[in-house]
Amino acid sequence: MSQLRQLASQTVIYGASSVLGRILNYALVPLYTSVFVPAEYGIVTELYVFVAFLNILYTYGFETTYFRYASKSNEGVDYFQIAQTSLLITSLLFSCIIMLSSTWIVEALNYSGKEKYVIWLAIILAIDAIVAVPFARLRLKGKAFFFASLKLSNILVNIGLNCFFLLFCPWWLESHPDSFVSAIYNPKMGVGYVFLSNLVANALYLIPLGRDTFFVRPKLGEEWKKMLKYAWPLMILGFAGVTNEMLSRVLLKYLLPNDFYEGYSNLHILGVFGACYKLSVFMTLAVQAFRYAFEPFFFSKSADKNSPQLFSVVMHAFIIFGVLAWMVISLFLPIIAPIFLQNPDYLMGLDIVPWLLFGGLLLGIYFNLSIWYKLTDQTKYGAWISIMGASITIVANVVMIPVFGFMGSAYATVLSYLAMVAVSYLLGQKHYYIPYLTAKGLFYMIFGGVSITALYIYDFNQTYKYIFASCLLITFLILVWLLDYRRGTFKIK
Repeated sequence: MSQLRQLASQTVIYGASSVLGRILNYALVPLYTSVFVPAEYGIVTELYVFVAFLNILYTYGFETTYFRYASKSNEGVDYFQIAQTSLLITSLLFSCIIMLSSTWIVEALNYSGKEKYVIWLAIILAIDAIVAVPFARLRLKGKAFFFASLKLSNILVNIGLNCFFLLFCPWWLESHPDSFVSAIYNPKMGVGYVFLSNLVANALYLIPLGRDTFFVRPKLGEEWKKMLKYAWPLMILGFAGVTNEMLSRVLLKYLLPNDFYEGYSNLHILGVFGACYKLSVFMTLAVQAFRYAFEPFFFSKSADKNSPQLFSVVMHAFIIFGVLAWMVISLFLPIIAPIFLQNPDYLMGLDIVPWLLFGGLLLGIYFNLSIWYKLTDQTKYGAWISIMGASITIVANVVMIPVFGFMGSAYATVLSYLAMVAVSYLLGQKHYYIPYLTAKGLFYMIFGGVSITALYIYDFNQTYKYIFASCLLITFLILVWLLDYRRGTFKIK
């Protein structure tokens, strides 16, 4: 039980920082949806999709690879030097290529004259990559509070700059047109201030992490080749994961038939989809917080004789928490959504949220399952599973978007993650057996899905609707108490 408490305490710290950070960051969603029309927000959505893909290329699996190799060493110092040297070289190279190609990129995306957006994003990508391993070392050393404080500071600076440029500057210039603000603020910049704020906030990471980031002893050699061999399947896995999560936001703009949503442009619909997608972030937060704590945890506990039972209990606890979050957000979505989406135009996409939350739950389950190929050094299996998932995402989006609109993208996400979970589970039980509580886990997920569906299908009076929703949640908690807590499921022998 002490090991579970250790994991739980680390997850709470990472989770608190992530949740608090995202809640603070979510102040930007009402800001963006009130300042920008959906078509403008569509630009932010699309460019950050490309950033998500490029983040995988820039780090090419070296964060997890560092955990794997550093956990084999008493010090881990040499592996840090190797990983950091590699990422410094490649990050500078990739960003230089992007900057030199900025004109071609904006022309291809129909954003002529906005080269500076691409240049800023190239710098953001380089900074994110070169601080990835220093952040990983903080996690490996258990410095969760320092890690969390840096992440929160970044978010606070980003929010402050967004508020300054998008709220304060326009307001101030209305009554003081000749003030100093006119020298630093250009109303025509618009969404550009979103990227500029992100750049400045990320650059501040280099102050506390500068020594670890730049002052390294250049080192590659044979150990680097071994690390690269372990890492490249993880990069493929990462690309596939981003494909599953992000590609729909690009494809939606190009695959949606004109006038599918009468009176709205495809860029407008992309902005709606991107804003509503943000409401599924609560599940993503749970997965991210869990991942931050669990990745160094399972590498350090893998040699323990009771580790399979421990991993099984961790998976079961994650499913219970994930289903609870899925139910709470989905059942009370009509109350939650207007708080974040200030412009009513964005509310037309709310039906995607329960599906995306379920997709996030499946992603978390897949992450739990992935320990078998990471611990057996068979990351190639992870790459193949991820390629399969990405292929399903692409095909399903191509087929479903013209028929179901943005709902097709949500269906594709669930279909892809469901296939990945099934294949990983079957292979994992063969190569690294873990006694998962599969039947009870499936029961909880089915209960959650049926509850949400029932509330959406039946036309309840508003008051009765939320009474019914509350009863469903109470029933779920009673089931957890009866089937697991009272029976001592979470006690590790």
